[in-house]
Amino acid sequence: MAGTFVVYSDKTAIAIELIGFCRGSGKRAVALAFDAAAAQEYAARGAERVLLIECGQNLPEAYAKAVAGVLEREGAEGFIVGSTVRGREMAARVAGYLKWPLVSDVSKLVCEEKELVTERPAYGGAVVQQERVKLPAVVTVPAGKFEPAATSGAGAEVVTLEAQPDERTVLLERASVEKQGADLGSAEKIVCAGMGFAKKEDLKLAFDLAAVIGAEVGCSRSVAEERNWLPTDVYIGISGATVKPRLYLSIGVSGQVQHVVGIRDSRVIAAIDLNENAPIFKAADYGIVGDLYEVVPALIEALKNC
Repeated sequence: MAGTFVVYSDKTAIAIELIGFCRGSGKRAVALAFDAAAAQEYAARGAERVLLIECGQNLPEAYAKAVAGVLEREGAEGFIVGSTVRGREMAARVAGYLKWPLVSDVSKLVCEEKELVTERPAYGGAVVQQERVKLPAVVTVPAGKFEPAATSGAGAEVVTLEAQPDERTVLLERASVEKQGADLGSAEKIVCAGMGFAKKEDLKLAFDLAAVIGAEVGCSRSVAEERNWLPTDVYIGISGATVKPRLYLSIGVSGQVQHVVGIRDSRVIAAIDLNENAPIFKAADYGIVGDLYEVVPALIEALKNC
């Protein structure tokens, strides 16, 4: 399936996943980078060509018009963009300049001969909407949807481009955001705490279980935003983190559809909850109906003795 897709993300790991998607779809992957380190990474991770725009103090999205010109010169059929705040900004601007259709935040993306087939949740995750969009098109994709491209033996050519930014947008200041929680997007195992916990102090059970199995700790949205027991960085669901661990183990999580949308790509889902009718059990591969205050200590003890 010939053709060229240009990929971009301000998160290097997502861009490498998008390169993996292009290669798996039989497309020529051209990676767009705004710093030299990312460009070298893409060159070693399967991109067939890397285009480097050195933006200095300017914001990458200030080069959206230049990027649109790059896509035209490359004869690209698609612009596949990581679904971050910056990526969505870039995607929308480029789609506008090129007058290409844009599908945002897809949960599934399949390339066919002359079109892309996408899926994305709608109505708060209650339904999945499937769409077909003819190429050329712009699509934004969250992290964790594709396997990262493997390291290739031969590095691709890195071409530095001269481009003029849109000077109507000016960067005034940079300030670091202090991340408080774990990086759930790359976690292999996750223990998720829900509203079944009675007190904040009781979350120690979740952390103790996570320590025994080598997992990170996440939570449901209500635990982070209503009770403020854990950082908002670590709540999982349609408006929070989308995760893809080998093992997702929920404790006291009811499993509303908005939460399940964020975990459904997990390889194995296990759940502990007192309510046998909790929706989480419909999504789970394994479930224990019981009081978390009895089940979790027993589970920790059993795992320690394995």
